[in-house]
Amino acid sequence: MAVAALAGLDLLATAIVIVDRELVVRYANPAAENLFELSSKSLVGNTITETFEHDRVLGAAIDYARTNNCSYTEHDLKIGVPGHAKLHLSCTLSPIEIESWVAGWQGLLLEFRHIEQQIKIAREERLHDQSQANRELIRNLAHEIKNPLGGIRGAAQLLERELERAQLIEYTQVIIGEADRLQSLVNRLLTPHRAPTYRRTNIHEVLVRVKGVVQAEFPAIPVVCDFDISLPELDADAEQLTQAFLNVVRNAAQALAGTTRDPSIRLVTRVARSVTLSRRRHRLALSVQVIDNGPGVPEAIRDKIFYPLVSGREGGSGLGLTIAQTFIAQHNGTIECASEAGRTVFSVLLPLETGK
Repeated sequence: MAVAALAGLDLLATAIVIVDRELVVRYANPAAENLFELSSKSLVGNTITETFEHDRVLGAAIDYARTNNCSYTEHDLKIGVPGHAKLHLSCTLSPIEIESWVAGWQGLLLEFRHIEQQIKIAREERLHDQSQANRELIRNLAHEIKNPLGGIRGAAQLLERELERAQLIEYTQVIIGEADRLQSLVNRLLTPHRAPTYRRTNIHEVLVRVKGVVQAEFPAIPVVCDFDISLPELDADAEQLTQAFLNVVRNAAQALAGTTRDPSIRLVTRVARSVTLSRRRHRLALSVQVIDNGPGVPEAIRDKIFYPLVSGREGGSGLGLTIAQTFIAQHNGTIECASEAGRTVFSVLLPLETGK
C-alpha cells in the first residue's frame, strides 16, 4: 500500500487504524477519530496497549493474523479509550506492506465496525431479499387469479341475460361486483412492477403534494411539515415516490381518524450520513419520517406490517404499505416502522444518487 493510497482511506465511513510491527499506531482515518473520540494526533505514535483498553481478544486476533499472515475477523470485541465506555465492535485485521513510507516494514490494517451497524446491515439485506421474494410471489399469484376472474365475470354476465327474476339478477350483480373488486385488487398488485423513470426530483414538492391530498381527504387531521430546505434534489420517479408516501401518510390518517384526541401527522426531512442501502455504502442519503400520534400498530402485526394483505384496519386491503415498500426498494431505499401507543414513525432512507 503506497502513501497515496492512504488518502483514499480518509473517505471511508469505516474506522481504519494501521499499526506497525511493534503495534504502534501509524495512521488513523477520520472515521476512527469519530469512533474512538480521539484526534489522529492522540492516536498516532502510541501503541495499541497505550491507546486502548481492551480484553485479551484483540491481542489474540493480532497474533493470529500476524502468525498466519492472513486476514482475520474478530466478531465480538470490547474496546475503548480511557475515560470512555467500552465499545462493542467487530474488527478485521489484514497484514499489509507500506511502500515509500517506512521502506519495507509490514504492519496490520485494523478495520473496526459497530456490532449494531453490522446487525442493521444484515437486517436491511434480509428485508431487501424478502421484499423481492414477496414481489415475485404477488406477481405470480396475481397473474394466476386474473384469467379465471375474467371468466367468472363473463359467465355471470351471460347468466344474467338468461334470468327473468329480479332477485336472481341481484345475485349475478353481486358476483360481477365482487369480481370487479378483485380485478381492481389484482391490478394494484401488478402495478408496482413498472420500472422507475428517473428525473431530478425535489422531495419537498412530492411531500407537499401528498399533504394536499391527505388534507383534502381528512380535513380534521393537521399535517405539519418540518423540512430541511438545504436538501438537494435526487434522481427519482416522482410519481412512484408520491404514491409511496401517499400510502404511508394516508395509512397514518386512517389510523388517527376517530381514535385520537388532537391527532397530528408530521413530515420530517433531514440528511442522513454514512448509511448502507441495497448493499452499498452511501456518504449521504435523504431521510424522510412520517410521524403520527395515533394508537400505534397492533403488536401482533408489527413485524409483518409490510407483508401483502396484512392490515391492522378493518376493511383494509393490506396493500398500501406493501406497494410503498416496493416503490422505495426500486429506488434502492429502505422503509422501516417503529410503533408504540401514541407514536408511530415510518422512516424512509433514499440515496441521493438514486438514478442509473
